[in-house]
Amino acid sequence: MKKSRTGGQTGARAFFSQWGMFFRQFVRHPGMIGSIIPSSSALVDRMLETVDWRGTRLFVEYGPGVGTFTRTILDRLPADATLLAIDLNLDFVAYLEAQIDDPRLRVVHGSAADVRRFIREAGHYQADYVLSGIPFSTLPGGVGAAICAETRAALRPGGAFLIYQYSRFVRRLLAPVFDDVTDEREWRNIPPCHLIRATRTQDLAQAA
Repeated sequence: MKKSRTGGQTGARAFFSQWGMFFRQFVRHPGMIGSIIPSSSALVDRMLETVDWRGTRLFVEYGPGVGTFTRTILDRLPADATLLAIDLNLDFVAYLEAQIDDPRLRVVHGSAADVRRFIREAGHYQADYVLSGIPFSTLPGGVGAAICAETRAALRPGGAFLIYQYSRFVRRLLAPVFDDVTDEREWRNIPPCHLIRATRTQDLAQAA
């Protein structure tokens, strides 16, 4: 696996740079960011522990922010795989492009509701995994449901939608489009977080 390369900042300096950027964007766009504090390492590890990295060729991340998950995903992603990161915030897009130098990372500006278009533009057909920290409870009416439906269509059969949230609101949006949804809790985070996994089951025509 190829390690991602950051833009020259290490240790405490890198941490405060990321936290400062995160805090500024939270103040400007509180409805777009779920928490004032980036996710803990315990949350990141637990959210990603079920991923079959060897079988992953396209991993999609919604709302990568300052790259809290992005860097760990790249550390574990195979050398021939792609990480497609989609963010509505141009400041976060520019920050990631400046801080992470890795040919496997493709950062795009736009809505998660357009995920299938972004996947095609990246030269892929379907994703193995989609990860999201978007706060679904604060999205405009209909947007969350559209993202969930588009995500299911974007996943390969057997692929999973991995969601970390501070409420269970998103479950009502997942229920109409995903058959298999699990919900766990990670307490080693501020605040404690729900870890939700929605799997696209094998299509009937393919399973027959």
